[in-house]
Amino acid sequence: MKHLKSFQSKIVLKPFSVKSILGVAFIAMVLVSCNSLKTAVFDQYSYQQAISIKVESLNLMDEAVALYAERESDVETLQLDLQKMVEYEKNKPDNEVSYAMWKTIANKERNLLAGFLKRWKEKNQLSQVFIDEAKIQVSESFDLIIKYEANKNKTNETNILNFLSID
Repeated sequence: MKHLKSFQSKIVLKPFSVKSILGVAFIAMVLVSCNSLKTAVFDQYSYQQAISIKVESLNLMDEAVALYAERESDVETLQLDLQKMVEYEKNKPDNEVSYAMWKTIANKERNLLAGFLKRWKEKNQLSQVFIDEAKIQVSESFDLIIKYEANKNKTNETNILNFLSID
């Protein structure tokens, strides 16, 4: 018992100083603010796939003057590639912007790539004028995602968010 009392008397709890409380609060605020600024890091695979799918898409869109049935297997392959990218982007941490853009490109109800492919299937054949106009929009959407993947900065993020809000 004597040893216990001497041990207890040696433990002295000092009150927290204002400086230490402010220091802990500052560190907590920095961690929280950094957490809210998280963006997925550069991903070489995403970058390469965006370029590859863009080139394949624009080339296939040129073929829409032909009957859909003649290129149906190519369309299905491209749609599968789009689905794979959406799924890949969905599962990357801190990747909401890229994921939203890929979902929009792959959405059959929007006026981008998947919507174009759906229309081609429904109409069986498209005019060159329509194809040329659609290619401008599809190309722009891919350029945005490619630029964002290459350099994930606030400007490129804002460009994508603006595009998503107008489309």
